[in-house]
Amino acid sequence: MNYWLMKSEPDVYGIADLKRDRQTIWDGVRNYQARNFLRSMQPGDLAFFYHSNATPLGIAGMMKVVESGIADPTQFDSTSSYYDVKSTKELPRWQTVCVEFVEEFSHLVSLDTLRSQFSPDQLLVVKPGNRLSVIPVDPAIAQRILTLT
Repeated sequence: MNYWLMKSEPDVYGIADLKRDRQTIWDGVRNYQARNFLRSMQPGDLAFFYHSNATPLGIAGMMKVVESGIADPTQFDSTSSYYDVKSTKELPRWQTVCVEFVEEFSHLVSLDTLRSQFSPDQLLVVKPGNRLSVIPVDPAIAQRILTLT
């Protein structure tokens, strides 16, 4: 099992939305490195749900990958802001995963808290300027994050 951190803006889709929906596909990722991380995910992997572009920033809960290797449907939707004219159903450029709700933390683990506990080498989300929406988390670091919840 691997651990990940996946970012979403809570006013677009937050942990409360996932709790309500129980499962969702993680669509709209348009960064090749983040896409490659999504391709690496396997069912059973756990991911921290990180609220980005919010006040405060931080980890709001946990989710689990239940299906991997899904072609992101937004790449084929010409009305979507994530439409990719170069992508075809035969050769999709963007893949995603289906995740399910595991838990909402009793309190947000803020970016400030994460910065006080981890270096950028340990946890990429604390690196200034990091904009990746999907990042791997070392299992030992994941266990330390869980102690902060």
